[in-house]
Amino acid sequence: MSMYIRVKRNKTTYFIQCDPTEKILGIKQKLNVLIDQPVNDQQLILFATGEVLEDSKSLAEQKVENDTIVALTLRKDGNEFEEVNIEQLNDFYQSRDTDAGNW
Repeated sequence: MSMYIRVKRNKTTYFIQCDPTEKILGIKQKLNVLIDQPVNDQQLILFATGEVLEDSKSLAEQKVENDTIVALTLRKDGNEFEEVNIEQLNDFYQSRDTDAGNW
């Protein structure tokens, strides 16, 4: 059964078509094609819980369902990953409102 997940990083959202039995490593390989970042430098985090998704487990094993939001972080210099930074839709509307509705 085909599904999709939303992979978000900063202001960008990638809609990834996948299957519940697909491994996280496979999702990272799809992202590699889109963002040109090695799979070892990617970290996927279940946005709702903050749980880091394991490469060897399937989406279903980690309770990732259709239309789930997953955060993407990339490895910084050294061995650490950057913090999750996802701009929320509410942030967009607040910034517009503070600008008196002018675009």
